[in-house]
Parts: sequence; C-alpha cells; structure tokens
Amino acid sequence: MSGTVSIMEVGVPSARSRALAVLRVRSRALAVGLLPAALAVVLVAARMTGRLAGDPWPAVTLAVCVAAVLVLLVWGAFAAVVLRASPAVTPTVPLSETAAPDLYRLVRDLADRMDVPAPSAIALTPDCDSWLEDRTHAAHRRGGRSAGPQSQPGAAPVLVIGSPFLWWMRVAELRAVLAPVVAGTGPSAHPDIADARGFVRGLDAAVDVGGRPGLGWIAGPARLLLRLCRVDAAEMERGVAAAASDRAQGVDYGLRIVAQEQVGLAYAGWDRLLTRVALPAWRMGRWPAHLDAGVVSALTELSRRDRLAEGFTSRLGERPACDLLDQPGVIDEATSLLAARLFHGGPAEPGPDWSPVDWTAYPEEVVDRKWRTEAARLHTALDILSAPTGTGAPAASAPAVPAGAPGKTAPGNTAPGKTAAPKTAPGEPAPGTAAPADTAPAPSDAFTGPTLERVLGYLTDPAGDGAPGEALAGRLSGDLAREERASGPADGAGKARGADAVPLFPLQPPRSGRDLLADHVTAMVCCAAVDSAGAAPGLDWLDGPVLLVGGARRSDLAPRVLSLVEEGDPGPLRDWLADLGVRPEKPVRLV
Repeated sequence: MSGTVSIMEVGVPSARSRALAVLRVRSRALAVGLLPAALAVVLVAARMTGRLAGDPWPAVTLAVCVAAVLVLLVWGAFAAVVLRASPAVTPTVPLSETAAPDLYRLVRDLADRMDVPAPSAIALTPDCDSWLEDRTHAAHRRGGRSAGPQSQPGAAPVLVIGSPFLWWMRVAELRAVLAPVVAGTGPSAHPDIADARGFVRGLDAAVDVGGRPGLGWIAGPARLLLRLCRVDAAEMERGVAAAASDRAQGVDYGLRIVAQEQVGLAYAGWDRLLTRVALPAWRMGRWPAHLDAGVVSALTELSRRDRLAEGFTSRLGERPACDLLDQPGVIDEATSLLAARLFHGGPAEPGPDWSPVDWTAYPEEVVDRKWRTEAARLHTALDILSAPTGTGAPAASAPAVPAGAPGKTAPGNTAPGKTAAPKTAPGEPAPGTAAPADTAPAPSDAFTGPTLERVLGYLTDPAGDGAPGEALAGRLSGDLAREERASGPADGAGKARGADAVPLFPLQPPRSGRDLLADHVTAMVCCAAVDSAGAAPGLDWLDGPVLLVGGARRSDLAPRVLSLVEEGDPGPLRDWLADLGVRPEKPVRLV
C-alpha cells in the first residue's frame, strides 16, 4: 500500500488533535527563539527610517541585536541537537525477509486485510511483548506534511515481535495477536502524528545528550518542552492504540481472546525460565543457547502442573509459529545471546569466558559447577570465621571462588562429573606429609576440611545462640559483594561483560544474607549427596537446578535446610541425609 492514509481512513481524529497540540508546543518554542530577532529587526528598521532618532536608541538597538544573535545561536544549536540526536532504539535481533519469508507474508496479508501500510521490517526481542518502533528521526521534520514517513523509502515503522511468542504460539494465534499491532501502521502514516512523535523522540534524545560533559545546558529546555507536551503526547498514543484496536476488530477477533490467554501463559513461563534457569548459567559465564526452545518445555510443564491451558494436547498438534522461520535454531541462539545482554549484562559476542551451553549439558556444566562453587565459597568463609581471633584467615586458606567463575577446572581438580580424589581441607597437610612446625593444630572437636559435618557443626554450635549463622550469612554477603565489585572488563566470566556489565533490565533484587546462606548450605548438601549417595544434578524447567535421586527429583530439601539455618535445628536435615545414605563426614570435591 502506498501513499498517505487519510485521517478518516485510520479513524484517529482525537489522536490527530493531540498531535496538533504537541506541534503547537514546538511552534511556540520556535516563536520564543525568534522573538528577540524579530524585535531587533523592528528596531533596526525604525532606526533606518528615522523614527527612533537620538539617545538612547542606538545603544538599545545594539544591545537587542547582540542579544538576538546570541539567542539565535543558542536556539539554533538546541534545534540542531533535537533534529540530529538519535533516540534510544530497543536492542533487537533483525529478521530479514530471506530468513523468514513466510512470516513477512503473514504480516503483509494482515496489513492488506486491514488496509494499512505494511511494516518496513521485522525484528525479534527476547521478551513477551510486541510493538511498532519508528526508527526514523530527522526525515519527518524536513518540510512539514510533505515529509511524512510514507514519503521516505523504508520509513514505515519496524514490527518488533517477542521471540517466545514464535515458539509457543501456533500460527493462527500469532496472527491474531499481531493484528492490532500491525494496524498501528495506519496512524503512524499520518504526517501530523508522525511529526509529533518525531518531535517528542528528538526531545527525549536531547535530554540524554544533555548528560554529556559540556552539553548540560541542553537538558533543561528539552525537559521543559517535554513537560509541556507530555499529556498531549500520552493522549495521542492512547488514541492511536484505540484506533488500531478498532481497525483490527474484524481480524480473527474470536481467536484473539484465546491467543491472549497464551500471551499470559508465555509471560509466566518465560519469567520462570529466565530467573530460575538462565540466571544461574549467566552468573558463571555460560548462556543457554536455546532459550526459546526451552520456554516450550517450561510452559508444557507449567500447563501440566497447574492445568492452565485447556485442550493443551490438541493445540500442540497445530503448526507452531516458529515454522515461519527458515532457521529457527540460528534465530533462537541470537535472541538467547541478546537476552543475556539485556537481563544480565553479558557481552554481545561469545568468547572463552562467555560460552553457550546446550540443554543436555546444563546439569553437568551449570548445576554441578554452581553447587561446587557455592560450597567452596561456604568453606572459605568458614575458614576465615574459624580462624583464631586476631590471626585473620588461615595462611593456607584458598581464596574465595568468584560468583561468576567460568566453567574451567582449577589446577588439581577434575571436571564436573569425573571421579577425583577428595581435596584436602584448607590449611590441612596433604596425606603422607607432616604438618609444618608453625601451623597451630585445630581444636580436637572442630570439623575441618570440605565436609558437610563441618557446616552442620558450625551452624548448631550450642554456644553460638544464633550468632554463627548470622556471622556466616554476613560473611557470604560481603564476599559476594566484593566479587561483584571486582568484576570488570578483564579476565573472568563476570569480568568479560565489559561495557555491558550493567544489565538494562535486572531480573532479581539483591538477596538477603539468610537467603544466601540457605543457598550455599543447600549446595553443600547436594554436593555431598552427589559424591557419597549416588545422586545427580538435574534441571527443572520451572525451578532450575534440582537434585535427582534415582532419577526422581527430591523437592523436600528446602524446608530442612531452613530449619537448620533459621532455627539451628539439624534434626530434620540429618534424618533426610540418613534416609538417602549421605555421609556428612566424607569430604566433598570442590572446584
């Protein structure tokens, strides 16, 4: 569809009126900037015709002319920044037509059915949302109405689609969900609305430019103009959305109600997959390479547990929307890497300390290493807290293991899942060697070395009255904080994030000391169960790392760990360990 869509066709008179209100703010700002120049012209003309002869008019005219020049320079510089500043663009994975011809065909068919312009391109975002994003900026203000988006090649907005929708939804469901979004290209084609949107985007970009050194004077006027047009801009967008929804009423309306239920289900499963499954891998320098495929497994499990999807089995027999892509696996990998960057701050490219991991390798390469990393950190904290007062940490204690330790094997250790001789405890002489003469012997009743019994004994010290747990929780919190501060653009998985070290959308708030302690004790219990009772690390699509005993998930560990951590009662946990045949006194292998 070509040409400019009339205002009656798109049916957005209220949106147009709000757009004109926004443009009036721009016109008034222009008038204010030109007012001193207009006054200077009047004074100069009056002087030349002899109407303002004698003092003090020559000095007044000169002062007004100088002020007018200064105001024009400042206003011109500000206008140039607004015109040329690039507004923020959502990070997405571009999807060319050659990579998804069927998807482009579906979107164009939707646009034809609703008699609106087709989007200029399609991109994917690793989130459960879809929208139109206008990525033009300067063109719409060159010549007023004649410079609307439809007069510029490729100026139509880009359709951004949430990648989980493509894998979870069926083709018909995706079409129904996208209909009101695609319908929004109609209002976007109107010159007044496009002009108003471009002005607001330019002001928003100017605020960001004003944060740079030497350009702080730009932010103030930009914020003022944004405040003046904020209400009208918001109402304009509401009118555009209402018009798009009305235009899409006749396109798969009944199916859209069912599809919206799948949108809510997809959001729930996607959130669980990111926070419970992807985040532990990201923290150690690994990124699951097929998150979108994983969301299907997560939502399948969610539907099975909570019965959220009626007719689930028959629905899966329909064609999935990811069939509209030529190479779903390649696109899934690209969106998975972008998800790690947006939600965790990972780098934009894989590297030696930022490598992908397949779902089949996740238990061994992520779950097992996560447990052993946390167990090592727990015992390092115990070494420091158990050292004699005034001496600090034992001289032979191992350094704390970084929270984002990459999936490498430290010298003297074997890879996860392989048999290795138990390591000696920090400060403990190797078998067959004599202890150094200057090493103070440990108390006879103290448990040393990386054993679960040592943790149980420390947390249930009758003389501690809850203090040992508090001290250990505080120590772990401090160690993790120091490790996060030490992460930078140098070596290491957490350090490899470089310029993207701060995620755009953090997934989780900071955890409390008690939560950290419970996590580390749980990791130590799981390591002991794997090493001495034949258990295995596993993956639950909704809960992340889990312990498997005899191939079945054991979900009864958490309350027993909480009894130990919060109440100092080891009884429930000891009974659980005895039932599984775990030997708390046996050293575990650490990373």
